[in-house]
Amino acid sequence: MNKRGVFMNTLLSANAIPKFKNQLLIPPVYKPTIVMDPNTGKVLSHNYVISIREFRQQILPKKFPQTTVWGYSGTVIDPLYGSTINNFYSSPGPTFQAERNIPINVQWINAIKTPHLLPVDPTLCWADPNGLGMVLPQSVPPFPPGLQKAQMPVPIVTHIHGGENSSIFDGHPDAWFTAGEKKVGTAFTTSLYNYPNKQPSATLWYHDHAMGITRLNVLMGLAGFYIIKDPKNKLDYSESILPNKKYDIPIVIQDRSFNKDGSFNFPVKGINPDIHPYWMPEFFGNTIMVNGRVWPNLNVEKRQYRFRLLNGSNARFYKLKLSNNMPFMQISSDGGYLTHAVKLSSLTLAPGERADILVDFSNEHSKSKIILKNYANAPYPMGDPPDPNTVGQIMQFTIINSHSETPNKLPKTLNKITKLKVDSKKRILILFEVQGPNGPKEVLLNGQKWSAPVSELPRIGSTEEWEFVNLTQDAHPMHLHLIQFQVYNRQAFKVKEYTNDWIALNGNPPLNHPTKRLSVKPYLIGNPINPDSNEEGWKDTVRANPGEVTRIKVRFAPQDIDPKLTSPGKNFYSFNPEIGPGYVWHCHILDHEDNEMMRPYKIIL
Repeated sequence: MNKRGVFMNTLLSANAIPKFKNQLLIPPVYKPTIVMDPNTGKVLSHNYVISIREFRQQILPKKFPQTTVWGYSGTVIDPLYGSTINNFYSSPGPTFQAERNIPINVQWINAIKTPHLLPVDPTLCWADPNGLGMVLPQSVPPFPPGLQKAQMPVPIVTHIHGGENSSIFDGHPDAWFTAGEKKVGTAFTTSLYNYPNKQPSATLWYHDHAMGITRLNVLMGLAGFYIIKDPKNKLDYSESILPNKKYDIPIVIQDRSFNKDGSFNFPVKGINPDIHPYWMPEFFGNTIMVNGRVWPNLNVEKRQYRFRLLNGSNARFYKLKLSNNMPFMQISSDGGYLTHAVKLSSLTLAPGERADILVDFSNEHSKSKIILKNYANAPYPMGDPPDPNTVGQIMQFTIINSHSETPNKLPKTLNKITKLKVDSKKRILILFEVQGPNGPKEVLLNGQKWSAPVSELPRIGSTEEWEFVNLTQDAHPMHLHLIQFQVYNRQAFKVKEYTNDWIALNGNPPLNHPTKRLSVKPYLIGNPINPDSNEEGWKDTVRANPGEVTRIKVRFAPQDIDPKLTSPGKNFYSFNPEIGPGYVWHCHILDHEDNEMMRPYKIIL
């Protein structure tokens, strides 16, 4: 291994790592520079300077080596003493604590000046800062070291997942830049981003989104929380309703594998190496990392906690359940508060999804231990069950000796959500795997590659129905940038018959012509299935199950605008969404997203 932790593929057994020795790290909050109007004293913006850099971090328990990671660096508030810490760095990054209607300006600085630690596959459609073009597989040497001009310089671009932002500041995958901004992408590129924060309270997150290497940059550590709170919403600040301050804890769950030297272990040879030398259809780690620590423990008091859960894994789904079968309440999904709290005994989270839950430890005995477990197959839903001794466990809660505090009674209504009504076209969107000799060689949307002409051109203010027709064996978490949508329903269909007829109509993907629509109606089985009760809020990522049509209602307008006011042609955003490189929709299995399962869309006025 060299000084930077380039690994030799000596995999560390997950069973060799003791569990619950690490204590959960709660990410600190970035401290802004507050800009005020000198005449009125009104806060105009919160400004930040954030660097993306490389460092070493203790992810494994202390007797193991540190891990070289990438993370975010800036000025933060010390969570224990409230003092200021300059140049703090961590992976995952510190949390943005945004206040509704106060804009945030971020100067993103790419400080990665050394080669990528993970294998960059230049046969994919990727950022390509050295202009290599689509490299032939036989020209790519084994990794390490890989192809030098693909490994360096490292492109990055940050996306606020779930944010209502101009496409100029959305983190478009082609808007990347390298260290010192010496090389930039083909889309509108800037490193100074503006986030208006006009949307309601929500647990969002930020992560890297560079074309073709998102899976690598996120695995290296480039992710963090972006939480919007509304001063006018009592649920956000009143301690007499919901747990607040130190009892309101963000938790990002990610799977990782390690080498014996502490470095990340990541596949260096693809399943179809003669096509894509390094790319694998899905990455599944053999350990679980929570907030940058493997299998941590959290000491909790005998009271209720709010946990802001995020599935930040590349491909792994989680079905979460507490080891004592204790129920919990979900109060929020991707886009904010649900209409009312939903009582659950288990919770399924796809990559990219969030769920705020309330867990009540008030009736537990001191020193008792509760494990958060995972029961989701990988790949989901028809893959292998999780090993109960490793990835079947997430983290541990230890009840400390404390006064028992009864939770506050929740309001019957947490949020008012008006159902959307479709006033424009229905889109039929096909999820399709293209097979190679040993398995998938790419995954496509509508049979089209990223480079095909833009085919989704919704009109501002319109409400459309999107049907995701899943012809694959996997569930795909489908994510739209800019929009919080509503899940309508799901319905089984005759997959084989539809697939054959769709190919007969369009030809075998990838297509070199516009996709011809094929209605799924004649192929449907049974009745539509309503969304789960905890999916009946605002969502930006939805689980499209295999063998099903997943229908969502998508309105191209701000989330909280009264539907009675919106209509095609009316723009209620604080910006013009037509300006800039446009937006994207994609699968949030990052390995799929990086190999063609992403398409651009543009809003027209």
